[in-house]
Amino acid sequence: MAKPGRPGARNPGKKKGPLKGTGGHSRKALEGRGPTPKAEDRAWHPAGKRKAAEERYAAAGGKGRPGVHAVGSNSNRKSPKAADDTETVTGRNSVLEALRAKIPATAFYIAQRVEMDDRVKEMLSIATNRGIPVLEVTRPELDRMAGFDGVHQGVALKVPPYAYAHPQDLLEKIIDRGEVPLLVALDGVTDPRNLGAIIRSTGAFGGQGLIIPQRRSASVNSAAWKTSAGAAARIPVALAANLTATLKDFKKQGVFVLGLDGDGDVSLPALELADRPVVIVVGSEGKGLSRLVTETCDQVVSIPISTATESLNAGIAASVALYQVSTLRAGR
Repeated sequence: MAKPGRPGARNPGKKKGPLKGTGGHSRKALEGRGPTPKAEDRAWHPAGKRKAAEERYAAAGGKGRPGVHAVGSNSNRKSPKAADDTETVTGRNSVLEALRAKIPATAFYIAQRVEMDDRVKEMLSIATNRGIPVLEVTRPELDRMAGFDGVHQGVALKVPPYAYAHPQDLLEKIIDRGEVPLLVALDGVTDPRNLGAIIRSTGAFGGQGLIIPQRRSASVNSAAWKTSAGAAARIPVALAANLTATLKDFKKQGVFVLGLDGDGDVSLPALELADRPVVIVVGSEGKGLSRLVTETCDQVVSIPISTATESLNAGIAASVALYQVSTLRAGR
Protein backbone atom coordinates (compact mmCIF):
# COMPACT_ATOMS: atom_id res chain seq x y z
CA MET A 1 0.00 0.00 0.00
CA ALA A 2 1.40 3.31 -1.06
CA LYS A 3 2.12 5.84 1.57
CA PRO A 4 0.33 9.16 1.33
CA GLY A 5 2.61 11.98 0.27
CA ARG A 6 3.51 14.82 2.66
CA PRO A 7 1.73 18.10 2.08
CA GLY A 8 3.92 20.37 -0.10
CA ALA A 9 6.31 17.58 -1.05
CA ARG A 10 7.04 16.86 -4.71
CA ASN A 11 7.43 13.45 -6.13
CA PRO A 12 10.78 13.49 -7.96
CA GLY A 13 9.53 10.83 -10.25
CA LYS A 14 6.84 13.06 -11.77
CA LYS A 15 7.71 16.12 -13.90
CA LYS A 16 5.21 18.88 -14.60
CA GLY A 17 6.98 20.55 -17.50
CA PRO A 18 9.64 23.27 -17.61
CA LEU A 19 10.09 25.17 -14.39
CA LYS A 20 10.88 28.91 -14.01
CA GLY A 21 14.54 29.51 -14.66
CA THR A 22 15.07 26.42 -16.80
CA GLY A 23 14.74 28.21 -20.13
CA GLY A 24 11.06 27.71 -20.80
CA HIS A 25 9.35 30.82 -22.13
CA SER A 26 6.02 31.48 -23.66
CA ARG A 27 5.74 31.89 -27.42
CA LYS A 28 4.26 35.36 -26.95
CA ALA A 29 7.42 36.63 -25.27
CA LEU A 30 9.38 35.75 -28.39
CA GLU A 31 7.14 37.68 -30.74
CA GLY A 32 8.72 41.12 -29.93
CA ARG A 33 7.08 44.47 -29.10
CA GLY A 34 6.67 45.94 -32.54
CA PRO A 35 8.75 48.60 -34.35
CA THR A 36 10.87 50.97 -32.25
CA PRO A 37 9.34 54.48 -32.06
CA LYS A 38 11.25 57.28 -33.77
CA ALA A 39 13.61 59.25 -31.54
CA GLU A 40 11.53 62.42 -31.86
CA ASP A 41 8.42 60.51 -30.68
CA ARG A 42 10.08 59.46 -27.43
CA ALA A 43 9.50 62.17 -24.82
CA TRP A 44 12.63 61.28 -22.83
CA HIS A 45 14.95 61.31 -25.83
CA PRO A 46 16.92 64.53 -26.64
CA ALA A 47 15.30 64.57 -30.08
CA GLY A 48 11.88 64.35 -28.46
CA LYS A 49 12.70 67.21 -26.12
CA ARG A 50 13.93 69.26 -29.07
CA LYS A 51 10.69 68.61 -30.95
CA ALA A 52 8.62 69.60 -27.90
CA ALA A 53 10.64 72.81 -27.50
CA GLU A 54 10.15 73.73 -31.15
CA GLU A 55 6.41 73.14 -30.84
CA ARG A 56 6.24 75.42 -27.79
CA TYR A 57 8.19 78.13 -29.58
CA ALA A 58 5.96 77.76 -32.64
CA ALA A 59 2.94 78.36 -30.41
CA ALA A 60 4.56 81.40 -28.78
CA GLY A 61 6.26 83.07 -31.73
CA GLY A 62 4.31 81.97 -34.76
CA LYS A 63 6.97 79.75 -36.32
CA GLY A 64 9.32 76.95 -35.42
CA ARG A 65 12.94 77.64 -34.52
CA PRO A 66 15.27 74.96 -35.81
CA GLY A 67 18.35 74.38 -33.75
CA VAL A 68 16.72 74.91 -30.34
CA HIS A 69 17.83 72.09 -28.07
CA ALA A 70 16.21 71.23 -24.74
CA VAL A 71 18.50 70.68 -21.78
CA GLY A 72 16.65 68.80 -19.05
CA SER A 73 17.56 67.42 -15.66
CA ASN A 74 17.74 63.87 -17.08
CA SER A 75 19.89 64.82 -20.06
CA ASN A 76 23.46 63.65 -20.35
CA ARG A 77 24.43 67.07 -21.69
CA LYS A 78 27.13 68.91 -19.75
CA SER A 79 25.73 71.47 -17.33
CA PRO A 80 25.98 75.10 -18.55
CA LYS A 81 27.51 75.99 -15.18
CA ALA A 82 30.52 73.75 -15.76
CA ALA A 83 33.77 75.54 -15.05
CA ASP A 84 35.48 77.01 -18.09
CA ASP A 85 37.20 80.21 -19.12
CA THR A 86 34.16 81.85 -20.72
CA GLU A 87 31.96 84.64 -19.41
CA THR A 88 28.18 84.59 -19.20
CA VAL A 89 26.39 87.66 -20.51
CA THR A 90 22.83 87.97 -19.20
CA GLY A 91 19.93 90.33 -19.79
CA ARG A 92 18.13 91.02 -23.06
CA ASN A 93 19.85 94.30 -23.92
CA SER A 94 23.33 92.98 -23.10
CA VAL A 95 22.87 89.71 -24.97
CA LEU A 96 21.36 91.41 -28.01
CA GLU A 97 24.16 93.99 -28.20
CA ALA A 98 26.79 91.26 -27.90
CA LEU A 99 25.16 89.31 -30.73
CA ARG A 100 24.84 92.42 -32.90
CA ALA A 101 28.52 93.19 -32.30
CA LYS A 102 29.38 89.68 -33.52
CA ILE A 103 31.12 88.68 -30.31
CA PRO A 104 32.28 85.09 -30.96
CA ALA A 105 29.71 83.46 -28.67
CA THR A 106 29.80 79.74 -28.02
CA ALA A 107 26.20 79.16 -26.87
CA PHE A 108 22.92 81.02 -26.52
CA TYR A 109 20.66 79.94 -23.63
CA ILE A 110 16.95 80.67 -23.51
CA ALA A 111 14.47 79.89 -20.74
CA GLN A 112 11.62 77.47 -21.23
CA ARG A 113 8.32 79.22 -21.98
CA VAL A 114 10.12 82.54 -22.24
CA GLU A 115 8.01 85.59 -23.03
CA MET A 116 8.72 86.42 -26.65
CA ASP A 117 9.35 89.99 -27.77
CA ASP A 118 11.17 91.58 -30.71
CA ARG A 119 14.51 91.40 -28.92
CA VAL A 120 14.25 87.68 -28.23
CA LYS A 121 13.18 87.00 -31.82
CA GLU A 122 16.17 88.97 -33.10
CA MET A 123 18.52 87.08 -30.77
CA LEU A 124 17.21 83.75 -32.05
CA SER A 125 17.54 84.91 -35.63
CA ILE A 126 21.14 86.13 -35.20
CA ALA A 127 22.19 83.03 -33.26
CA THR A 128 20.64 80.70 -35.85
CA ASN A 129 22.18 82.53 -38.80
CA ARG A 130 25.63 82.54 -37.17
CA GLY A 131 25.42 78.85 -36.22
CA ILE A 132 25.54 79.52 -32.47
CA PRO A 133 24.03 76.58 -30.53
CA VAL A 134 20.66 77.56 -29.06
CA LEU A 135 19.87 75.67 -25.85
CA GLU A 136 16.60 75.73 -23.94
CA VAL A 137 17.11 75.53 -20.17
CA THR A 138 15.02 75.89 -17.05
CA ARG A 139 14.79 79.20 -15.23
CA PRO A 140 16.55 77.79 -12.13
CA GLU A 141 19.46 76.86 -14.40
CA LEU A 142 19.59 80.40 -15.77
CA ASP A 143 19.44 81.71 -12.20
CA ARG A 144 22.57 79.71 -11.39
CA MET A 145 24.30 80.98 -14.52
CA ALA A 146 23.45 84.61 -13.73
CA GLY A 147 24.70 84.41 -10.15
CA PHE A 148 23.21 85.42 -6.83
CA ASP A 149 22.04 88.93 -7.78
CA GLY A 150 22.00 88.57 -11.55
CA VAL A 151 18.91 89.34 -13.62
CA HIS A 152 18.87 87.30 -16.81
CA GLN A 153 15.40 88.12 -18.22
CA GLY A 154 15.23 84.63 -19.66
CA VAL A 155 18.37 84.73 -21.83
CA ALA A 156 22.12 84.24 -21.47
CA LEU A 157 25.10 84.11 -23.81
CA LYS A 158 28.42 82.35 -23.36
CA VAL A 159 31.28 84.47 -24.67
CA PRO A 160 35.07 84.09 -24.57
CA PRO A 161 37.14 86.07 -22.06
CA TYR A 162 37.06 89.80 -22.78
CA ALA A 163 39.68 90.94 -25.31
CA TYR A 164 41.29 94.06 -23.84
CA ALA A 165 42.82 96.71 -26.07
CA HIS A 166 46.28 98.20 -25.60
CA PRO A 167 46.13 101.81 -24.30
CA GLN A 168 48.39 103.16 -27.04
CA ASP A 169 46.45 101.36 -29.78
CA LEU A 170 43.21 102.75 -28.36
CA LEU A 171 44.51 106.33 -28.45
CA GLU A 172 45.97 106.00 -31.95
CA LYS A 173 42.72 104.65 -33.40
CA ILE A 174 40.78 107.61 -31.96
CA ILE A 175 43.23 110.10 -33.44
CA ASP A 176 43.26 108.29 -36.80
CA ARG A 177 39.48 108.70 -36.98
CA GLY A 178 39.94 112.45 -36.57
CA GLU A 179 38.18 112.55 -33.20
CA VAL A 180 39.13 114.47 -30.07
CA PRO A 181 39.98 111.84 -27.43
CA LEU A 182 37.65 111.57 -24.45
CA LEU A 183 38.71 108.64 -22.29
CA VAL A 184 38.10 107.46 -18.74
CA ALA A 185 40.75 105.81 -16.58
CA LEU A 186 39.90 103.96 -13.37
CA ASP A 187 42.23 104.10 -10.38
CA GLY A 188 41.29 101.51 -7.76
CA VAL A 189 37.68 100.89 -8.84
CA THR A 190 37.15 97.24 -7.88
CA ASP A 191 33.37 96.83 -8.21
CA PRO A 192 32.54 95.37 -11.66
CA ARG A 193 29.09 96.95 -11.50
CA ASN A 194 30.71 100.38 -11.23
CA LEU A 195 32.91 99.46 -14.18
CA GLY A 196 29.86 98.45 -16.19
CA ALA A 197 28.03 101.68 -15.29
CA ILE A 198 31.03 103.78 -16.34
CA ILE A 199 31.31 101.88 -19.65
CA ARG A 200 27.65 102.69 -20.26
CA SER A 201 28.09 106.38 -19.38
CA THR A 202 31.21 106.64 -21.54
CA GLY A 203 29.25 105.47 -24.55
CA ALA A 204 26.27 107.68 -23.72
CA PHE A 205 28.29 110.92 -23.52
CA GLY A 206 30.58 110.47 -26.50
CA GLY A 207 33.59 108.83 -24.85
CA GLN A 208 35.67 106.45 -26.94
CA GLY A 209 37.02 104.03 -24.34
CA LEU A 210 38.29 103.20 -20.85
CA ILE A 211 41.63 102.32 -19.33
CA ILE A 212 41.97 100.07 -16.30
CA PRO A 213 45.13 98.85 -14.52
CA GLN A 214 46.05 95.20 -14.44
CA ARG A 215 46.12 95.13 -10.63
CA ARG A 216 43.58 96.24 -8.04
CA SER A 217 40.83 96.80 -10.57
CA ALA A 218 37.51 95.31 -11.57
CA SER A 219 37.56 93.32 -14.80
CA VAL A 220 35.07 93.11 -17.62
CA ASN A 221 33.16 90.11 -16.33
CA SER A 222 29.51 89.05 -16.48
CA ALA A 223 28.48 91.65 -13.86
CA ALA A 224 30.14 94.46 -15.81
CA TRP A 225 28.56 93.22 -19.04
CA LYS A 226 25.12 93.23 -17.44
CA THR A 227 25.44 96.69 -15.86
CA SER A 228 26.76 98.17 -19.09
CA ALA A 229 23.46 97.21 -20.76
CA GLY A 230 25.36 96.04 -23.82
CA ALA A 231 27.73 99.03 -24.10
CA ALA A 232 30.66 96.69 -23.37
CA ALA A 233 30.19 95.34 -26.89
CA ARG A 234 30.84 98.80 -28.39
CA ILE A 235 33.14 100.68 -25.98
CA PRO A 236 36.69 99.26 -25.86
CA VAL A 237 38.47 98.80 -22.54
CA ALA A 238 42.27 98.91 -22.51
CA LEU A 239 44.46 97.23 -19.92
CA ALA A 240 47.47 99.17 -18.60
CA ALA A 241 50.39 97.38 -16.99
CA ASN A 242 51.10 100.59 -15.05
CA LEU A 243 48.38 103.25 -14.99
CA THR A 244 50.68 106.11 -13.92
CA ALA A 245 53.18 105.35 -16.70
CA THR A 246 50.35 105.14 -19.25
CA LEU A 247 48.97 108.52 -18.19
CA LYS A 248 52.43 110.07 -18.49
CA ASP A 249 52.77 108.66 -22.02
CA PHE A 250 49.39 110.15 -22.92
CA LYS A 251 50.48 113.53 -21.60
CA LYS A 252 53.51 113.46 -23.91
CA GLN A 253 51.09 113.04 -26.82
CA GLY A 254 48.99 116.07 -25.88
CA VAL A 255 46.29 114.42 -23.78
CA PHE A 256 45.29 116.32 -20.61
CA VAL A 257 44.80 114.22 -17.49
CA LEU A 258 41.92 115.32 -15.24
CA GLY A 259 41.51 113.66 -11.87
CA LEU A 260 38.19 113.63 -9.99
CA ASP A 261 38.50 114.32 -6.28
CA GLY A 262 36.35 116.02 -3.66
CA ASP A 263 39.27 118.27 -2.70
CA GLY A 264 40.10 119.28 -6.26
CA ASP A 265 41.49 122.73 -7.01
CA VAL A 266 39.11 123.32 -9.94
CA SER A 267 35.32 123.06 -9.82
CA LEU A 268 33.88 121.02 -12.66
CA PRO A 269 31.64 123.85 -13.99
CA ALA A 270 34.75 126.03 -14.37
CA LEU A 271 36.64 123.42 -16.40
CA GLU A 272 38.43 124.98 -19.38
CA LEU A 273 40.03 121.89 -20.91
CA ALA A 274 36.90 120.16 -22.15
CA ASP A 275 37.54 120.91 -25.83
CA ARG A 276 41.01 119.33 -25.74
CA PRO A 277 42.06 115.66 -25.70
CA VAL A 278 41.14 114.51 -22.20
CA VAL A 279 41.34 111.44 -20.01
CA ILE A 280 39.20 111.62 -16.86
CA VAL A 281 40.64 109.62 -13.97
CA VAL A 282 38.16 108.24 -11.43
CA GLY A 283 39.34 106.93 -8.06
CA SER A 284 37.73 104.50 -5.66
CA GLU A 285 34.93 105.60 -3.33
CA GLY A 286 36.92 104.83 -0.22
CA LYS A 287 40.45 106.04 -0.97
CA GLY A 288 39.95 108.25 -4.00
CA LEU A 289 42.90 108.82 -6.31
CA SER A 290 46.25 107.29 -5.42
CA ARG A 291 49.14 109.63 -4.66
CA LEU A 292 51.13 108.84 -7.82
CA VAL A 293 48.10 109.31 -10.07
CA THR A 294 47.20 112.58 -8.34
CA GLU A 295 50.71 113.89 -8.93
CA THR A 296 50.42 112.95 -12.61
CA CYS A 297 47.15 114.82 -13.18
CA ASP A 298 47.22 118.19 -15.01
CA GLN A 299 44.22 119.26 -12.94
CA VAL A 300 42.31 117.77 -10.05
CA VAL A 301 38.62 118.57 -10.49
CA SER A 302 35.90 118.52 -7.86
CA ILE A 303 32.16 118.06 -8.38
CA PRO A 304 30.08 120.47 -6.24
CA ILE A 305 27.68 118.50 -4.05
CA SER A 306 25.57 119.17 -0.99
CA THR A 307 27.37 119.19 2.33
CA ALA A 308 24.91 116.58 3.54
CA THR A 309 26.48 114.08 1.13
CA GLU A 310 30.00 112.91 1.87
CA SER A 311 30.95 111.69 -1.62
CA LEU A 312 29.60 110.36 -4.90
CA ASN A 313 29.66 106.81 -6.15
CA ALA A 314 32.47 106.30 -8.69
CA GLY A 315 30.02 105.50 -11.46
CA ILE A 316 27.91 108.59 -10.76
CA ALA A 317 30.97 110.86 -10.51
CA ALA A 318 32.22 109.62 -13.88
CA SER A 319 28.78 110.19 -15.43
CA VAL A 320 28.58 113.77 -14.14
CA ALA A 321 32.07 114.59 -15.41
CA LEU A 322 31.43 113.02 -18.81
CA TYR A 323 28.17 114.91 -19.16
CA GLN A 324 29.87 118.20 -18.29
CA VAL A 325 32.67 117.65 -20.81
CA SER A 326 30.25 116.62 -23.57
CA THR A 327 28.04 119.65 -22.86
CA LEU A 328 30.98 122.04 -22.97
CA ARG A 329 32.22 120.47 -26.21
CA ALA A 330 28.81 120.79 -27.80
CA GLY A 331 28.64 124.49 -26.91
CA ARG A 332 32.03 125.35 -28.42
